[in-house]
Amino acid sequence: MQQIHGHEVMEMMINSQKAYTEASLKANIDTKFGEQARFYVCTAENMDSAELVQCLKGKGKFVPAEGGFTTGRSHVCSH
Repeated sequence: MQQIHGHEVMEMMINSQKAYTEASLKANIDTKFGEQARFYVCTAENMDSAELVQCLKGKGKFVPAEGGFTTGRSHVCSH
């Protein structure tokens, strides 16, 4: 199964221009990419949506916002 880079999830967040909670982000990821989708980032791979959310959170990729959090282009690494 092909894996999706976490940057695609961050781009989805940026383009939506809305704040998420961990649960709403997971639900949006599952809707957009499918519940069986697997994800990778620079330091981890083969993650499900819940694991990806925790990974991005742990890497400081989320910015607090009213109603939850968002992200920004400055949090997307360039490689």
